[in-house]
Amino acid sequence: MTATRHFLLAAGGTGGHMLPAYALAAELIARGHRVALVSDDRGLRIPGAPAEMETHVLPAGRASGGPLGWLKGALAIRKGRRMAIELIDAFDPAVVVGFGGYPSLPSLLAGGATKRPRVLHEQNAVLGRVNRLMAPRVDAVAVAYRNIQRYPAGHEAKLHIIGNPVRAEIVAIREDGFPPLPDDGIFRLLVVGGSLGAAVLGEVVPAAIAMLPRALLDRLQVVQQCREADLEAVRAKYAELGVAAECAPYIRDFPERLRWAHMVIARAGASTVAELACAGRPAIFVPYPQAMDDHQTWNVVDLVEAGGAISFQQPDFTPAEVAKHLQRMALEPGALEEAAERAASCGLPDATRDLADLVESFAAPPMMDVIRVGATAPRAASGVAAARREAK
Repeated sequence: MTATRHFLLAAGGTGGHMLPAYALAAELIARGHRVALVSDDRGLRIPGAPAEMETHVLPAGRASGGPLGWLKGALAIRKGRRMAIELIDAFDPAVVVGFGGYPSLPSLLAGGATKRPRVLHEQNAVLGRVNRLMAPRVDAVAVAYRNIQRYPAGHEAKLHIIGNPVRAEIVAIREDGFPPLPDDGIFRLLVVGGSLGAAVLGEVVPAAIAMLPRALLDRLQVVQQCREADLEAVRAKYAELGVAAECAPYIRDFPERLRWAHMVIARAGASTVAELACAGRPAIFVPYPQAMDDHQTWNVVDLVEAGGAISFQQPDFTPAEVAKHLQRMALEPGALEEAAERAASCGLPDATRDLADLVESFAAPPMMDVIRVGATAPRAASGVAAARREAK
């Protein structure tokens, strides 16, 4: 039986940071541990937190806005660090885990001040600012991609390729495999553009589909996420083309739609890329051009290099280019199946388990275990997840 430990997680106030933290928390709780999470008010409003997890809000400043903004940010970080030290003294975590974002910084600094092991998880292929700052100072850095960018030189030994946690419903899609093209030749296309859709997808995808031959249009079924402002125009375009299409501002049953799809057109956020790779679905990616450090472009490098996807910078995402690729994938024998297999080769369905294993490996054993075996276990376990993957 696993001995109960306490773990403190710290994450920024966006879904990209919070959802992996929630996934790790749920896994650690399922293993019998206690978990507390530190974020800001915005982060704790994001749904999906395990009911058994404690939550705390601490001050977290941002180093921006000129000298006065830097001073205010530094004072907020200092106050947050002091409060985080008090929390650590009371909660006594075995490990502090950071998921990036400024709200994670005070807890990571407090973890260092109190001599706790610290682990980072980076969701994107480019290390964010806080993770970039803390990577040289922590015990391990879990990343989601082989092509990791902005990683501090000289600290490669603490790097672990773990992946991004994905929902169990997505892992189940992978286990079921790629859906065979039906006898009637129906080709099913899913179009998603982040939490609120993307205007460029509403403009380009229907225009691209309008360029396809009639025989392919008759086989095509589309489910497309659209911005509210674009919804009626996109619906009207598909109706004019005689294409079976379902359009909505939010796709609530995304796992089932992904299971249904033969191909996906999407932005390249970390969660989306991880889910498509895990499920094994060919994709056309359009990285969001305003993403910090252009991280969405880097998020898709592994998939594109493997042959499971193609990627267009937004200015190059034209109806003609999209139509050309859709036609090739739909009509060339075996093209979809091969691309699906290559996409799946980049999937890391055990990311949640491997991240929990890595975090647990830095937790010192309880005193009774020390007495029982007569020696303390090592705190660090470099390459835990990688070693398991090599053994498979």
